[in-house]
Amino acid sequence: MPSRLRWMRLRPQELALIAITAVWGCTFLVVHWAMEYSGPWFFVGIRFLVAGLISAVIFRNVLRGIRWSDIGAGATIGLMIHLGYGLQTVGLQTIDSSTSAFITAMYVPLVPLLQWAVFRKRPHTMAFVGAGLAFVGLLLIAGPDALTLTLGQGEVATLLSTLPIAGEIILISVFAGKVDLGRITIIQLLVAGLLSLLTMPVVGEGVPAFSWVWVVAAIGLGAASCLIQLTMNWAQKSVSPTRATVIYAGEPVWAGVVGRIAGERLPATALIGGALVVLGILASELRIVRKRDAARTDPDAANADPSQ
Repeated sequence: MPSRLRWMRLRPQELALIAITAVWGCTFLVVHWAMEYSGPWFFVGIRFLVAGLISAVIFRNVLRGIRWSDIGAGATIGLMIHLGYGLQTVGLQTIDSSTSAFITAMYVPLVPLLQWAVFRKRPHTMAFVGAGLAFVGLLLIAGPDALTLTLGQGEVATLLSTLPIAGEIILISVFAGKVDLGRITIIQLLVAGLLSLLTMPVVGEGVPAFSWVWVVAAIGLGAASCLIQLTMNWAQKSVSPTRATVIYAGEPVWAGVVGRIAGERLPATALIGGALVVLGILASELRIVRKRDAARTDPDAANADPSQ
């Protein structure tokens, strides 16, 4: 049956996700600097404890009514945050950013498949198209060197991080609307921070020497993490995991822009890759609508000449 493309305008929730993706991308250089003065698990732990304390102050009035469902949901998402951010940070100690970006990009095509498995609902065709375009764009941003993987310790850690990153996005959508926004934000951030600190003795990481670099970075990124997780929890009540993932794929683009401002020169392939990520976001906002379905919602379509 003939079909046509219908444009779906960006809603406030999607615009909010684009905004926090920009914030997310801007944190790359800060993390890079902080790793020169701190171990990965300590820094991730302090970062999310700060984020959790900030959110606890903001949502202190809702803590009295906390339920076991809030604790369970928040702890599960917090575990995913702990593993995703922690493993990715571990990887960045031994591999360059282009290789890390390539491996981390694996979560982009992974989320639609996980969404299909979890929700038993196949994402629409253009969502797959958008995820595919974003993934190709991320490959171009990563550059040709990222394709020559040796699977050392850093590559393996980063590769493993893609699973909890994808899991976090799926779980946020699973629990969205079922638990209190403030409570789940507090719990997931505090759990992520505590688990990261508890990981330190397991991997043999010690407390770093005091430095204003990691202190300021942890406080600043803690505030950013609070904003990011709060927005994700709110927006993904109505934004599907697949569409959210395509939007999140813009993170390396924003990171590249910040890097360019900081003096890094982007190759032409990276610029093309950034354009493909943006195109992927736009493509995911399209729908292939059959004329019969369009007639149900569009009176003009019902009276249109079928020969046109």
